[in-house]
Amino acid sequence: MNTRSPESTEAATTDEQVGNMPWLLDAHLDLAMNALEWNRDLTRPLAELRASEAGWTDRPDRGRGTVCFPEMRRAGVRVCVATQIGRVDATGRSRVAAWQSSAQAWAMTQGQLAWYRQMEADGELVSIRDRTSLERHLQSGEAARASRAPIGYILSLEGADSILTLGHLEQAYAAGLRALGLAHYGPGIHAQGTDATGGLTARGRDLLRELDRLGMILDLTHLSDESFWEAVEAYPGPVWASHQNCRELVPHQRQWTDDQFREVIRRGGVIGVVLDGWMLSPQWVRGQTTPQSAQLHLDALVDHIDHICQIAGNARHVGIGSDLDGAFGTEQTPLEVNSIADLRRLEPLLRARGHTAEEVEGIAHGNFLRFLREVWR
Repeated sequence: MNTRSPESTEAATTDEQVGNMPWLLDAHLDLAMNALEWNRDLTRPLAELRASEAGWTDRPDRGRGTVCFPEMRRAGVRVCVATQIGRVDATGRSRVAAWQSSAQAWAMTQGQLAWYRQMEADGELVSIRDRTSLERHLQSGEAARASRAPIGYILSLEGADSILTLGHLEQAYAAGLRALGLAHYGPGIHAQGTDATGGLTARGRDLLRELDRLGMILDLTHLSDESFWEAVEAYPGPVWASHQNCRELVPHQRQWTDDQFREVIRRGGVIGVVLDGWMLSPQWVRGQTTPQSAQLHLDALVDHIDHICQIAGNARHVGIGSDLDGAFGTEQTPLEVNSIADLRRLEPLLRARGHTAEEVEGIAHGNFLRFLREVWR
């Protein structure tokens, strides 16, 4: 059981405590999932969200969430990659939330899209779809940490099970979708995901051709090893990993081998590192280990950052893809992380490892920003 109090609030962390981190681009946040499936009003302060879930037992992370718009602004998150997600498992036996048909999954992603649209209308978010909208947002001069300025979001689809036809992908692109992962957990319609084996399906190869025609980013996160290598061979377009850690440090199929990192780096891609405890601690047992029992600290995340830097020979291919509140909360985050604002604690840790101010800025946002500018030029 987690010994950190679910009632701990954002007030437990002051801006003075968390360093001088540059503004952040978080490459993976499941915002709409939290809003619609977890029933969290992300416009409210974190303390209110946690209090509203007091006594709820339907999910292990109840009362332990870390993400809301006020905390994202405190963190200095000016841009994020925000997901739609609608996985299919016709058996109904999956331990990961899933629908029984692609039609249901598509409908779920359209509900998520409607929520993003409403957040735009309410001034909480602004859609980033191309180089023009990216630069317009960055040049607005409004510091997200200091005001209620809209947070820029790039729409991504985590797992493509909801794409019924290539026409549905074209429709999603027209609505703002700019990145897509072929699979999530288990066997997928287009590829195989975490805890599964095997390669791409015929539909997956067709989908890759359409992704290339549209000029979209292929997110290689969650793919099985076989699907990963078939995808990078088949897809000539831009690739990244929105949230991915290192198998050399935490042995599990969900993590990448050094050769997989080398391939994405060779392609000019960027990798976002993840704050999920079971991807940071090699001894982690889901449902049993706690951040306290593992003595899990943010230094573990810096270990993964540095490992990727060693593979690349520089710090230009790694960033942050926190996955915070991706079906886990503070029961599964490093001990220093009470909210997303604590990402700012990374700055002194990175400097202590010898990273220059320029490298810290690259990890905070510059590397993903460079990638997007190159893809969208």
